Amino acid sequence: VTEDNSGGQKNRWKSSLLTSGLFITPVCLTASQQTSGVQVPEGAESVLLPCSFKFPDGEKDVVVWSREDLNPSTVHLHSQKGDDLQNQNQRYRGRTSMEKEALQTGELSLSLRKPQLTDSSIYTCTISRFGEDHTKTEVQLEVLREEGGSVDQ
Repeated sequence: VTEDNSGGQKNRWKSSLLTSGLFITPVCLTASQQTSGVQVPEGAESVLLPCSFKFPDGEKDVVVWSREDLNPSTVHLHSQKGDDLQNQNQRYRGRTSMEKEALQTGELSLSLRKPQLTDSSIYTCTISRFGEDHTKTEVQLEVLREEGGSVDQ
């Protein structure tokens, strides 16, 4: 494990060498984090929170969308077996979905139906393999209050 402190940021790289006969293939596993923002008006039909990542095979991967300010924090969990919403926070019941083939395609975005003002927060998309987190994407969702119906001139 090496640390690079340039620019005040720490990057941790894990690497291993896989040997097969005369071939040596370096493999780098990184834990990365990206941030993006999404705005949607209150009362919209739905909003898509973006996340994408693909391992060579998605068979052992799990995707968890969460909000750390909630208890329980799970907004949506998806694995090779499909959605597992048993530990989903109640305020999201019946309002979240992901593509069925998300782990195969790498398109891990979360669809949230009927966004409410209280949905405004930072959402984290975490991709885990064998129980170890490999990448996280944070999405800042801002649900905008509807105007009061009057038109300014």
